[in-house]
Amino acid sequence: MTQNDLGEEKSGPQKPHRLSDIIRSIDTREDMTIGQLADSLGDRAFGALMFIFAVPNALPMPPGTSAILGLPLVILTWQVLVGRHSLWLPKLVRDRRISREMLERFVSRVTPIMARLERILKPRLGFLVTSDVAERVLGLVAFPLALILFLPIPFGNIPPAAAIACLALGLAERDGLAVAVGYALALASTAILAAVSSALYVGVVAFFRALFGM
Repeated sequence: MTQNDLGEEKSGPQKPHRLSDIIRSIDTREDMTIGQLADSLGDRAFGALMFIFAVPNALPMPPGTSAILGLPLVILTWQVLVGRHSLWLPKLVRDRRISREMLERFVSRVTPIMARLERILKPRLGFLVTSDVAERVLGLVAFPLALILFLPIPFGNIPPAAAIACLALGLAERDGLAVAVGYALALASTAILAAVSSALYVGVVAFFRALFGM
């Protein structure tokens, strides 16, 4: 990805629209396919879509949200990792529909959050986000988080979703501080999921030992 992929217009230094503008522009009057949503975002697709697909999993949303949004998030973060300059989505994902109700709930809940965040988001600490290497490192962190988010782990969606949302904000707004916060949340997510997995394993082992008198 080049700087154009992160929001600069090729024709000049015109300031890109903020993510809140993009979110407000989503048409919530009818169902929309993921392909239609991606096409509407243009050169903001990577950061904006990562945020749009991640943040609902960190908020109270209808059941099945992660099943709809998880796979495209895995594909997106993989492409950031390998350094693709243009977004590609398989037809199976592009044709997947997002209901009007889900879009409406997302826009109504996320827009106030974005309004507060945009008071502090700004281009800074560019070494964490503006180079090809920095973007690939971001993808290296976000991709396994997206895989975790896609898996049906009870209560396992919120920490990785929050981390990916921060990384996406940093990518879209070229804010290295947001990326740094995303990295910290990624470490916290890994620690939390490791602790939960360990506790589940101990519980399952104890259950079968009690069941079979071992």
